[in-house]
Amino acid sequence: MSGLDSSLILPLLSMILIFILNIKIFMMKATKRHFPPGPRPLPIIGNLPILNLKSCFSFSYTPKLSQKYGSIYSIQMGTKKVVVLSGYETVKDALVNYGDQFGERSQVRIFERLFEGKGIVFSHGDTWKIMRRFSLTTLRKLGMGKRALEDTILEECQHLIQNLESHRGKPFEVTTVMNASVANIIVSMLFGKRFDYDDTQFLRLLTLIDENVKLIGGPRIAVTVFFLLPFASSDYSRDYEKDNHELFSFIRMTFLDHRHKFDKNDPRSFVDAFFIRQQEKATSTDYFSDDNLVALISNLFAAGTETTASTLRWGILLMMRYPEIQTKVHDEIIKVVGSAQPQIAHRTQMPYTDAVIHEVQRFADILPIGLPHATTTNIMFKNYYIPKGTEVIPLLTSVLRDQTQWEKPDTFNPGHFLNSTGKLIKKEAFMPFSAGRRMCAGESLAKMELFLFFTSLLQKFTFQPPPGVSHLDLDLTPDIGFTTRPMRHKICALLWN
Repeated sequence: MSGLDSSLILPLLSMILIFILNIKIFMMKATKRHFPPGPRPLPIIGNLPILNLKSCFSFSYTPKLSQKYGSIYSIQMGTKKVVVLSGYETVKDALVNYGDQFGERSQVRIFERLFEGKGIVFSHGDTWKIMRRFSLTTLRKLGMGKRALEDTILEECQHLIQNLESHRGKPFEVTTVMNASVANIIVSMLFGKRFDYDDTQFLRLLTLIDENVKLIGGPRIAVTVFFLLPFASSDYSRDYEKDNHELFSFIRMTFLDHRHKFDKNDPRSFVDAFFIRQQEKATSTDYFSDDNLVALISNLFAAGTETTASTLRWGILLMMRYPEIQTKVHDEIIKVVGSAQPQIAHRTQMPYTDAVIHEVQRFADILPIGLPHATTTNIMFKNYYIPKGTEVIPLLTSVLRDQTQWEKPDTFNPGHFLNSTGKLIKKEAFMPFSAGRRMCAGESLAKMELFLFFTSLLQKFTFQPPPGVSHLDLDLTPDIGFTTRPMRHKICALLWN
């Protein structure tokens, strides 16, 4: 009997092994069958050859892919599978209706190494929840969306106007001063101060951010970071890290200097509020550490400067390209406020101007794919199985240019936001700040800045191309970068007659 048992052991184990393998193969096939479809990848490099690598934050969007595979498909970045969401209905469904399931930030190697899971933009789990809650609460206390901050913005508008007037109508490049002016708003909230436009440290800081935006958006970063290809050059990623370390050093030096002047009984800035939390006995030092403060300030400073300044630059460029629209905006501002300073309270009385600002944001498409998300759990979404931890790219560009939502998606047309009687209309597909749990924390600040800066400038100036350049020849091709910025160009800011 023992001999018989012994002879049956090997066949029995073989049958069990075959059964387990069959189950595993079946499950793998079932998973593959339900995983979003996509183009067949090549070994090691995945779908690299068929993607647009002009910018790492538009490379995942190839219109032919959504036409072939639908509004949810997959691409392979090296050895990593990524799910791409396209079109208003699908993106909104994922980020809003399934916000918790799609609410994590994907772990991109270079960001993980730099920020170590700290801050607000690239953090995860409890760190993200605590830092976001603290940031929103503190920024609101400091006036985000309120009259006190409006006065700060209006004061900064006057500094910017004086700078533009100093050029006396002659051609100049507006990028640096626009970045400085917008940056001063978030700086005033973070540190309770502003910088002069010619402050050398401030200008270096803005240069670092500008370089980072360009570096992280370039094709080299896409290949070395997002595709994780070992043979690709990493010089660009090293430059990006070097710039960030210099930025971190500046921030650390600034808030350490600020700490010496800190009065816990009279907190006046974001940093002050953070210091107070550090001193509370019940506060976990894991969350309210100096390293977390550095990452947090870096995130808020870059995000609070780049997107709004780039949108305003697009606004000026588009006003030069469409002078008839610029004239209508100016006429409406003068009709409503005359020579008085425009204020947020005037926005409801300026539907055409408001529609133009909305259309600038839609057309500019500043952050085409937002930032990569990740699933927090296994999920069935639109009949597809997406495992926990899968990187997900919501294509905001496909929402802002969805043909089912916009009459002329590829054309600059303020009429997208106006009804037949000229009143402003709300469009659900207007998602420049993304949507759901990970949407931009500074949305209300950005909206206030855009309206006040835009109306203050258009009230005072008519923007024109340099002499000899026709408005029809202005190049609307975006620059390469982490964000969709206009190419650098010279403008003439002339006083209205």
